[in-house]
Amino acid sequence: MTVGMRQPTAIDLFCGAGGLSLGLQRAGFAVRAAVDINKAAVETYRTNLGDHVIQGSVLDIHPDDVLALSGLGPGNVDLLAGGPPCQGFSVQRRGPDDDHRNHLVPDFLRFVERLKPSFFLIENVPGLLARRGRPFLGSLRQRAAELGYDTFVTKLDAVQFGVPQFRVRVFVVGQRTDLGAPRFRFPEPDDDRPRWGTVRKAIGDLPEPPLDGSPHPAYSNHFREAKLSQVNLERFRNIPPGGGREDLPEHLQLPCHRNNPRHRHLDVYGRLAWDEPSVTLTARFDSFSRGRFGHPEQMRSLTLREGARIQTFPDSFVFSGNREEGAMQIGNAVPPLLAEQLGRSIRAILNGEALETLVTRNVEQLEFALRKPASAAL
Repeated sequence: MTVGMRQPTAIDLFCGAGGLSLGLQRAGFAVRAAVDINKAAVETYRTNLGDHVIQGSVLDIHPDDVLALSGLGPGNVDLLAGGPPCQGFSVQRRGPDDDHRNHLVPDFLRFVERLKPSFFLIENVPGLLARRGRPFLGSLRQRAAELGYDTFVTKLDAVQFGVPQFRVRVFVVGQRTDLGAPRFRFPEPDDDRPRWGTVRKAIGDLPEPPLDGSPHPAYSNHFREAKLSQVNLERFRNIPPGGGREDLPEHLQLPCHRNNPRHRHLDVYGRLAWDEPSVTLTARFDSFSRGRFGHPEQMRSLTLREGARIQTFPDSFVFSGNREEGAMQIGNAVPPLLAEQLGRSIRAILNGEALETLVTRNVEQLEFALRKPASAAL
């Protein structure tokens, strides 16, 4: 079943801006087709990674259309990967358990059934293992077994794989049982905290974006948000690096925070710390009122370029759309550096490599490759 000298192939569903595809490319895969519903994300993907992308809902697209775009046939796809929208499983979401987005996870297996890939890879939030998500994960694993796949599930924190950000996600890998290959094993994390990436290492060399809100001439997507209100400027003045709303005097706190110091949104109106990893970037990391997304020193929120660096996208990777659309693409992405290591773990089995050699490279060796072209291999 080894691919030998042939480059392994991959298809990326729910591809977004292309973080997973970029990582798989760097792991040695030829990503032959991708799908996403978001127009701005598809434009970003096409600009940076190629024309092999369809804009549309996975629910409405037939697997044969994806195969036609890829130029592959059933059974010839080495890896089918994707990160179905995960908000329905989020432990922070309120409302009924039945969220229509939850059904995108088992629908992924409609493509598995038709494409018959050697492996599949699904990324999702930790809530997939919690009360809301467990029934869907259980049905997914049962259906995968019926289709002839062993499944492997774990939680990984991206910070332990060179990404300068605490970002815990669930990964599900399916391996076809008829491959006659060693069983899949997730890459080993680096538990040595002093070697983890930091905000300073990721963005410390970037110049301050222009004060007038215009794009920086040397760095794409590096511009500040619209003019801050006077009250938010005053909040910034009172928050130290790594601090948050708990550092604000009472008159600058929101009423809900003054009356409830245990309010669950503890990170809002916060700054990142220079010498620590970032908090998890969300789809609204462009606003420090939405989390601990303030620059460690400057009077502003993170720029899109800074967020992209924290997610380990290279500077050559340009995001389409406005600030809000760009933040959503970046915040929702699988960090390319983590995706690369997952891809290498799968490729090792496809190539028949000894699993004893399958260990994560040290963070010092990983670096961020922030200035390398998106097409360059690490």
